[in-house]
Amino acid sequence: MKENRGQSYFRQKLKDKKRIVVKIGSSSLQHPETGDLDYTKLDVLVRELCDMRNRGKDVVLVTSGAIAVGKKAVHLKESGQREEKTIAEKQACAAVGQARLMMIYQKIFAEYNQVAAQILMTKNTIVDNLNRYNAHNTFSELFKLGVVPIVNENDTVATYEIEFGDNDSLSAIVAALVEADLLILLSDIDGLYTDDPRKNENAEFIQVVEELNDELMGMGKPSTGSDVGTGGMNTKLVAAKIATSSDIDMVIANSKDIKVLHRILDGQDIGTLFVGNQNTYFDLPEFVENMHT
Repeated sequence: MKENRGQSYFRQKLKDKKRIVVKIGSSSLQHPETGDLDYTKLDVLVRELCDMRNRGKDVVLVTSGAIAVGKKAVHLKESGQREEKTIAEKQACAAVGQARLMMIYQKIFAEYNQVAAQILMTKNTIVDNLNRYNAHNTFSELFKLGVVPIVNENDTVATYEIEFGDNDSLSAIVAALVEADLLILLSDIDGLYTDDPRKNENAEFIQVVEELNDELMGMGKPSTGSDVGTGGMNTKLVAAKIATSSDIDMVIANSKDIKVLHRILDGQDIGTLFVGNQNTYFDLPEFVENMHT
């Protein structure tokens, strides 16, 4: 484990990143007491993204929250129904929630004179060569137009429920697809620890990971502290594997203060930084095809 060597060097390199993917989780967008959207956080998030655009950077937002927003809209409460029923409910809620979420994002982005676009992806978007080619071209054209793509999984038509498993993996897949050079995961945790800090007070924080080895991958916990999202540390390490194998740096940071985004780009020591290491044997479509198998 070489988390301290060259830490400042790797952090300073973040200042030069040109194409950035930011992922924010469901729980980060909601008030924990009510489950309703936190408009203050949404406004700060959009302002930070627009400021990145003003710095001359290409920006992609991968956002969760459609299902949660849809559930609130139709006043649906959790119930102990069979899994098949739950999938249908989730997809129905996503249909309602995605439209509402995009309407809110469009309104806030417009306040900062910025245009946003919606892109909904499925597993087939990446696995199918023609679909992947078309998706890549769409992103490229949006970047040329100065538009901020807002990406979510197309939960409404996904035949394999939550095909990517979570938006952590999806954001890394999007980063690889658009040839980003930085992925930032905003979550309810500070970064990677040697153990779960909520259960082990002796858990040590890891600032920089230069090489994502089997030991570090084993630190992933399959659960999450939130009952809103679907991703725990395990999914974030899978995202780190996808990103770093594609030569993309990745940072996990706490979304408690969304203003950490510009501080990360200023090279400050925030969250855990996973350093990109190009793996010539890594095949994105094959990796996505084999997810959950």
